[in-house]
Amino acid sequence: MKNAFGQFSDDSMDAFNEAMAERYDFASKKDDMPCNKPKRLSDGSGKSHVVKACCDDCGPKGKLIKFGQKGASTAGKPKEGESDRMKAKRKSFKARHGKNIAKGKSSAAYWADKVKW
Repeated sequence: MKNAFGQFSDDSMDAFNEAMAERYDFASKKDDMPCNKPKRLSDGSGKSHVVKACCDDCGPKGKLIKFGQKGASTAGKPKEGESDRMKAKRKSFKARHGKNIAKGKSSAAYWADKVKW
C-alpha cells in the first residue's frame, strides 16, 4: 500500500519482492539443472528454451541462458527432401548469427543454432 507521500511501505515492497522471487526464482532452479542440457521454458519471457551453460567463460556455477523465440517456426534439423524455402531459412539464420554462434556455449545464438536450427 502507498503511504501519504505516494511511496510504497517497506512491508508491501518486501511482500512484492518475495512474490517475484517465488515466481521468477531461477537461482535455486539453476543449481538443480544439469549442465549443457537445454529444456523447454514455460514462463512469460517470450523465450522458448533455457540452458545452464557450463564452460570456462561461464563462471564456477555456470550461466543461465534463455534463447529462442517462442512460437517461431524454425527449420529444425535438416531433413531428406527438405524444401528450398527451409534450406534458405537455415542458411540465413546461420549467416546472420555466425559471429555469435562462434562464441561458443556462453552465447544464446550457439544454443539456438544447436537446438532450433
